[in-house]
Amino acid sequence: MRRWLVLAMLTFVYVLNFLDRQLLGILAKPIQDSLHITDGQLGLIGGFYFALFYCFIAVPVGWFADKTNRVAIVSLACAIWSGATTACGLAASYPQLVAARMVVGFGEAGGVPPSYAIITDTYPPGRRATALSLYNLGPPIGAALGIAFGGWIAATFDWRRAFVAIGLVGMVTAIVVRLVVREPVRGGLDPSSAHPQGGGVFWGTVRMFVTSPVLMLVALASGATQFVTYGLGNFAVLFLMREKGMRLEQVAIWYALVVGVGMAAGIFASGRILDRLTRRSRVAYAAVPAVSLAGALPFYLGFVWAPGWPLALVLLAAAMLLNYFYLSAAVTLVQEEVRPDQRVLSGALLLLIMNFIGLGLGPTWVGWASDWFAAQGHAHALQLALYTLAPCYIVAILLFAWLARILHRSNHSRKVVA
Repeated sequence: MRRWLVLAMLTFVYVLNFLDRQLLGILAKPIQDSLHITDGQLGLIGGFYFALFYCFIAVPVGWFADKTNRVAIVSLACAIWSGATTACGLAASYPQLVAARMVVGFGEAGGVPPSYAIITDTYPPGRRATALSLYNLGPPIGAALGIAFGGWIAATFDWRRAFVAIGLVGMVTAIVVRLVVREPVRGGLDPSSAHPQGGGVFWGTVRMFVTSPVLMLVALASGATQFVTYGLGNFAVLFLMREKGMRLEQVAIWYALVVGVGMAAGIFASGRILDRLTRRSRVAYAAVPAVSLAGALPFYLGFVWAPGWPLALVLLAAAMLLNYFYLSAAVTLVQEEVRPDQRVLSGALLLLIMNFIGLGLGPTWVGWASDWFAAQGHAHALQLALYTLAPCYIVAILLFAWLARILHRSNHSRKVVA
């Protein structure tokens, strides 16, 4: 029962983490109307500017959390990003909004990597992929709640109140986490011989990560996948309203359902599938995402092409379900590939690489491409910009296939040695 309470609390924090992160994209249209910003500027706030803090602060935070109380780090991080989210609602200009979003990124850098390690040390091997897949339901739940709640508040009142209300909820949650969640023993549920201790220094872990073909490939493949998911996610609401004719009230209901059900189903199903398949072979950590992304590509192209929003949402639901099989695979593989005293920092390095590529560059690219196509006189500039994400699917599939080959060779070598 204690394990489920820890998982539930950390998942709720992740819900707020992603909800705060996604509010900018959800409320893009009223924010643009209020502060008079372009698609390119919007992409920079939700992408590059945010990722500068979110990705690079995560590494020193991960190193520090590997040596201290990880629960305290999560609680403090939640308080910081929630306060900054409230500040977003008070921003009166583009530079003020940029500054507030950077602080949100600074705070959110301390939320996910320590949580990965806490969950890994709370659940034994063989149950971790399922536990981490449940934790990774935070993004779809957060996105769905953000769309429904944020869209409703913005439609009923204004976009500023959505930021303020959600920020206040996060500050209360930060206090509850510190009081309820206990710090687990590092490596307490691992076989004593599985990960020899010692040498868990900062640069040693960094060197281990960047020289490991397995860890670097899973990070790069995940980054290519996130280039699509974040590039789409930050502009999907704006695209549906501008190109497909949806109203904010419709977005708050139908798009929220698509995101919540589609993403959540994909993440949860992938965890269950991985726990079953990886008992026979670790190759599933790479093969499952490669197959799912190959299936997602035609649905994504259909979503961008669809003439009306009802068909577009049906196709998007299928694409989202398949887009997110990679997440539980990447997180679980990294957590099981390294020593217990390297888990937080390794998780932070995974997030640094995949989020800088995906979160930092994906929305930035889509915003820039939309402005460029508009300057060339194209009437459907944002639609064309979203089409340019399609090749990233191919890149991600090839990288996961390469990883599968390496894992297959690794499994073969272990059998020969045994």
